[in-house]
Amino acid sequence: MPVAPSAYPPPFNAADYIVPPTDPEEDRIEVGVAIVGGGPAGLACAIRLMQVLESEPGLAERLGEVPVAVIEKGKACGAHLLSGANLRPSAMRELFPDLDPSEWPVYQEVTNEGVYLLTKTRALPLVPMPPNFRNHGNYVTSVAKLGRWLAERAEEAGAYILTETAADKLIVSDRIVRGVRSGDKGRGRQGEELTNFEPGSDVIAKATVLAEGTLGHLTQAAIDYYGLFGTDAQRWELGVKEVWEVPKPLDRVIHTMGWPLRKGASYREFGGSFIYPMGDEKVSIGLVVGLDYTDARFSVHDALQKLKTHPFVREILDGGKRVGWGAKTIPSGGYWAMPKRLTVPGMVMAGDCVGMVNVPELKGIHYAMYAGIYAAEAIVESLKLDSVNFENYEEKVRNSLIEKDLYRSRNMRQPFERGFFVGGAVASAMTLTKGSFPGGHWTSGADSEVEMSAGKAADDYPKTDGKYIFDKLSSVFLSGNATRDDAPNHVRVQQRVPRELAQTWVAMCPAQVYEIPDEQLRNGAPEVDVDVTASNCVQCGAITAKGGRLTLAEGGDGPLYQET
Repeated sequence: MPVAPSAYPPPFNAADYIVPPTDPEEDRIEVGVAIVGGGPAGLACAIRLMQVLESEPGLAERLGEVPVAVIEKGKACGAHLLSGANLRPSAMRELFPDLDPSEWPVYQEVTNEGVYLLTKTRALPLVPMPPNFRNHGNYVTSVAKLGRWLAERAEEAGAYILTETAADKLIVSDRIVRGVRSGDKGRGRQGEELTNFEPGSDVIAKATVLAEGTLGHLTQAAIDYYGLFGTDAQRWELGVKEVWEVPKPLDRVIHTMGWPLRKGASYREFGGSFIYPMGDEKVSIGLVVGLDYTDARFSVHDALQKLKTHPFVREILDGGKRVGWGAKTIPSGGYWAMPKRLTVPGMVMAGDCVGMVNVPELKGIHYAMYAGIYAAEAIVESLKLDSVNFENYEEKVRNSLIEKDLYRSRNMRQPFERGFFVGGAVASAMTLTKGSFPGGHWTSGADSEVEMSAGKAADDYPKTDGKYIFDKLSSVFLSGNATRDDAPNHVRVQQRVPRELAQTWVAMCPAQVYEIPDEQLRNGAPEVDVDVTASNCVQCGAITAKGGRLTLAEGGDGPLYQET
């Protein structure tokens, strides 16, 4: 029977992650501005803060010995960053006006590109190219490398980077955000204190910036606590990506649509692939699919393996070697799904955590960086007046290209719920008219409300050979995942659910976190147990979109992406 994941909510209470100060005053860590997340938004914010504070010595002194602290849960900034990355250069130029692009962490400028409609055996070039896919003048980069590079610039400017530190709870008193509490370290599988146990600490700040990236843990808690839900529910897509060393260079940026995704409206398989050159020796290939699909057996990881069997793709990868893999969600709800406010007293939110992604144009990095820049400037303006009201950040965003671009594409994701051809036709009309036709507000529901049924998606996934077609576990190993086997479970799901829902989680997860016991697989029971191997998790976040909840693992856990 079809089942909606939302009918089986996880054992989770967002209110548990909004807390008053816990530590005695003498034990609290005092910083000026606490930035949660060492990605493009958070690091751009840190860099811009330090730039502005150079001309504000009085405020810099008032912010204390640690004027700016970036709290990053990964082993390093960039460790959890993954994207098919064509970078629009405008935000980099604004943040580093004296730096030549040759000094940026990029592979090359885009000078040649193509978009193809795939059938099972053919690749049909789309001429003229859809305008939303044009990347001429952008730069191919690795967002993981970009994160590391931005972190170096932030530290050079005087910001403090606290890696392997999970911002687990939001500290709030009198409905004003006062900072964050870091997560405990050294707990066992049942939550017990091990010999190396270290309790979390209160990090108290005059201003807090949430720049956590997709499916931000504290952002979602704050949206719930302050009632900031957008007009529509947020939507997500899941991307799975591989990096290959190849014997011959790729001469262009490639996007594809169509096969191996099914076109019928009932499948709701919206997405496409990207293949980008990374210098002369490497290419990145990824498949991105909306998490509102309906087939419980559909797997983005396995669909990517299937995509690689296409003659067009095989020619690019032929003779190569896979050297990187990763998975991550992307917010795709667009304009209508953004929170109704981006600030509350004491705090601002920036980047992917509030949905600043233009899915039709496959862009988000420069929006995140701009948001970080605006947040920094707004925070300085307010702190100079001893104010914790940062609504000037909201005004900066609303008057920027972030608002302009996302509003223009506000309805372009929704039509694809009606199938590939109808969706493509309507989205094309919206693109040509810059969103004015058909106009209005096309509503959409949450991914977790889509009913799941066991279909035939997995019937023809290719068999793994360990050389060209890969399974999930070998891929997790390639991600650099170093989560302890005895770490507490940070994944919240109901453990006994209808078979269709359990199968959804098993197939969806690119890291083989969820399994149905063998006996229950064989006996056809309508309800089954869900076994969770949390140490496999690469923190892609897809489970939160599809009926569960991902909380924060111990700081330092998860993947260690290098070039994704």
